[in-house]
Amino acid sequence: MSLGDTTSGVTIVETGAGEKTGSYVDWAAIIAGAVLATAISFVLITFGSALGLSLTSPYEGESTSLWGIALAAGLWLLWVQVSAFGAGAYITGRLRRRAYDATEHESDIRDGSHGLLVWGVGALLGAFLAVSSLGAATSTAANAVSNIAGGAASAVGGIASGAGNAADNPAIAGYVDRLFRGQAGQPITPETRSEVGRIFTSSIADGEFKNEDRDYVAGLIAQNAGIPQEEARARVDQAVATAEQAEQAARDAAEAARKTALVVAFFTAASLAVSAAVAFFAAGLGGRHRDEGVIIEGLGIRR
Repeated sequence: MSLGDTTSGVTIVETGAGEKTGSYVDWAAIIAGAVLATAISFVLITFGSALGLSLTSPYEGESTSLWGIALAAGLWLLWVQVSAFGAGAYITGRLRRRAYDATEHESDIRDGSHGLLVWGVGALLGAFLAVSSLGAATSTAANAVSNIAGGAASAVGGIASGAGNAADNPAIAGYVDRLFRGQAGQPITPETRSEVGRIFTSSIADGEFKNEDRDYVAGLIAQNAGIPQEEARARVDQAVATAEQAEQAARDAAEAARKTALVVAFFTAASLAVSAAVAFFAAGLGGRHRDEGVIIEGLGIRR
């Protein structure tokens, strides 16, 4: 603003303190806060991964349930995001250059908006870390549960994809070996092994082992292993029952993992929403402390 003094002939020019020109967005402060938030997230996620691994075990009955792991992972993620974005947004609020052309309320809004931008940039920078933290505990637990199903569960997965030769599948080959155990009789030929493996593969994939297939396989077992037809049929029935139980165990593990993923996804969305609100208010708090010259005890800060 310019004022002319007619008596002295002197023109006085006054400029408002902190007058703002250009954009109101202080990207330097935003990036600084986002980097800090990402770093805090990385440290806490790394620590949380260790805690998650401590909850899992490859041995049946010794691992925390998937629901428990999902709940723990979700709560930990909430704490990580609130802590990281709160700290990063607060720093941004204190670092942001205030433009003195606005009211106190408008300045608070601008500080909070910078906090939201910290949240947005930090979420993009930490996307990979966030995905890793969500999947670490649940994938480890899912693998442990899947291992309980044994090799047959892996065979079911191979059957469903239609990949590979049935005779080369370790689980199917193990069934064939047990079926043809015996000292007497004719040596089993590769053709017979492959045929029996294909019958098992197609039957498990179809979800039904037909009686004619059971009788045919039992006849081959009786001929090659040198055992009675009834004993051979009992072997087939036992192998089929074992395969069906393994398949069901694998399906149950997959269903449990699916439900766990739903819980984790809900916690992810909720934690993102909460952390956005925290970032807004933390940046506003940092801005007020900046304007008031608040001293944080213990950090060596002086006026």
